[in-house]
Amino acid sequence: MNIVISDQILAATCMAEIELKKEIAAILLGKEKLTFVQASRLVEMNRIAFQYLLAKRQIPVHYGVDDFEKYIKNLQEMDRL
Repeated sequence: MNIVISDQILAATCMAEIELKKEIAAILLGKEKLTFVQASRLVEMNRIAFQYLLAKRQIPVHYGVDDFEKYIKNLQEMDRL
């Protein structure tokens, strides 16, 4: 599903498209409507950069079991390098 936000609405927020996406992702993550991975994909940011964004906004990260397992797998793969 695509959501179209008119240029008028975007201009009214005084935000660039990516900034608006960050706001939406942060709000939905904070309300636990999106997982960390889903929210980071929404803003097309890697996990570290998105986690930094959340830390600056003092938004706690709620990891689901799937997210946690993927995180552990990624750490194990990095350890092998």
